[in-house]
Amino acid sequence: MSRFSGRVVLVGAGPGAADLLTLRALRAIEGADTVLFDALVCADVRALIPATARRIEVGKRGHRPSTPQDFINRLMARLARGGATVVRLKGGDPSMFGRAAEECAFLERNGVTVEVIPGITTASAAAAQFGFSLTERETARRVLYATGRTAHGAALDWTTAVDAATTLCLYMGCADIRAIAANLVAAGRAPATPAMAAIDVERPGARLVRSTLAALPDALAAERLDGPVLIIIGQACARAHASDAPELLRRARGLPAC
Repeated sequence: MSRFSGRVVLVGAGPGAADLLTLRALRAIEGADTVLFDALVCADVRALIPATARRIEVGKRGHRPSTPQDFINRLMARLARGGATVVRLKGGDPSMFGRAAEECAFLERNGVTVEVIPGITTASAAAAQFGFSLTERETARRVLYATGRTAHGAALDWTTAVDAATTLCLYMGCADIRAIAANLVAAGRAPATPAMAAIDVERPGARLVRSTLAALPDALAAERLDGPVLIIIGQACARAHASDAPELLRRARGLPAC
């Protein structure tokens, strides 16, 4: 049991659009005394933070200056020990490459009550927005979620990602896509495997770059990339390649064409 009256709630803000928040997430935001929000949390979601709540940006972006994780951990604990209800607002889902485990462990070691509220992860949102499924009977029986590189620079074990029936969803892999594609092909994944980059999912300017594993690095090099990018590799991409669904969805939502 916590020794303090305050608590911390890790809230998944989803990929972008505010109406993809869960009701539980919305209630947590509305009840917050302080909100620590990530750089990828959209303005529409931040607009839901009460005017009475203290806002603290704790941005973390790859290859850019970021707020140190230790600072974030200690700040959350200090605020909660002071009696505040602290919402840690994270893009996507806290448990999907969101450092939820280490933040929860730190808070629990310091006697702070912590709750986690899930959010829609970008891979699921991309499939819905662009009209494909992460799994397909027979051709896409498994989904592998991975990051392009660890914090210490270690690469993936590529042998786990070469099975033709696996849909590979790579978070934070855009900067290393050329090496990733080369390593996958070298490990045995077919160069002609369908591949896509979902850019700014559920945000203004959302778009899909459709290609193959071998050609995707060059296709992305021609794009102006500032927002989040999810790489998807596998036969699950084939439906989006052949379907009018992405274009129809874009028209319905008023989004620009690819």
